[in-house]
Amino acid sequence: MQASTSVAAELPATARVAGKRRAAVAGGTAGLKRAHYRNSRLPFFLLLPQLLVLLLFFFIPAVRALVQAFVLTDPFGTTVHFVWFDNFRALFASPEYRSSVWVTVWFTLAQNVLTLSVAAVLAFATDRVIRGRGFYRSVVLLPYAIAPVIAGILWAFMFNAHVGPMTYVLKAMGVAWDPTRNGFDAFLLVTFAAAWKHICYDYIFLVAALLAVPASLLEAAAVDGAGPGLRFFKIALPMIGPTVFFLLVMNFVYGFFETFAIVDAVTKGGPGGATMILVYKVYQDGFVHIDLGSSAAQSVLLMIFAVILTMLQFRYVERNVNYDV
Repeated sequence: MQASTSVAAELPATARVAGKRRAAVAGGTAGLKRAHYRNSRLPFFLLLPQLLVLLLFFFIPAVRALVQAFVLTDPFGTTVHFVWFDNFRALFASPEYRSSVWVTVWFTLAQNVLTLSVAAVLAFATDRVIRGRGFYRSVVLLPYAIAPVIAGILWAFMFNAHVGPMTYVLKAMGVAWDPTRNGFDAFLLVTFAAAWKHICYDYIFLVAALLAVPASLLEAAAVDGAGPGLRFFKIALPMIGPTVFFLLVMNFVYGFFETFAIVDAVTKGGPGGATMILVYKVYQDGFVHIDLGSSAAQSVLLMIFAVILTMLQFRYVERNVNYDV
């Protein structure tokens, strides 16, 4: 009887303590909110620099490009005519633009496959390097510190048709290499240069993802007799599927928008438009040929193409990605 009375006496005390703790937490949270948001204009002033950057370098140019896509302007900007969808009709009727679309698609696909494949091999080999692992990682990450235009110039020199050291090696092997005349050679050169510049980006994410794979699973597979390659494809690769899918999307974005400097430094879209990707054609038509309406329409279509390809990747490729492992 005495024990039941003491328990009954302790229950209200416990409830009062818990209630006081909840009140203290609620009061502290409310106090923090009052302290942080007492001045309603402070968050706006803190966000103002970033908002100005977005306004000046993203929203205004985007709106300006969208408006420019529906008008026809002379090179000096003195005469403007609203032409509705004539700029888009001219693009779809242009064989040069259709060729540029296919060049961009093939270039992006080839760059994506090459970048992911080489980065996966380098990331897989990282754990196999026993001596000089830090030096190995530094060498792999070195291209990330090089500007795209410098990377393009470097590859253009190495594979120059007349004085390039790699050209002598190729000719000694019986390969007729001339990216200034052969469109396929130029396409390969730009693809390799763009992939080389972006491999280190994929490598960083893949190494981090592989480090997160439980070592116990790999050791258990090794005990069962699975070799390194089988362990990578059957265990590690499915577990890093979300990272691979993320890199797949980012590589498409890179191929569509961030390879301008490499193309400009290596081939300038030639020969014969063999490397005229869409982002470089926007520059050529807008700043070289001074066709502002067509250039703006191309920039709008380029964004639409990028969004469509990204949606297709999320629609079909993400089905094979398992986020639960």
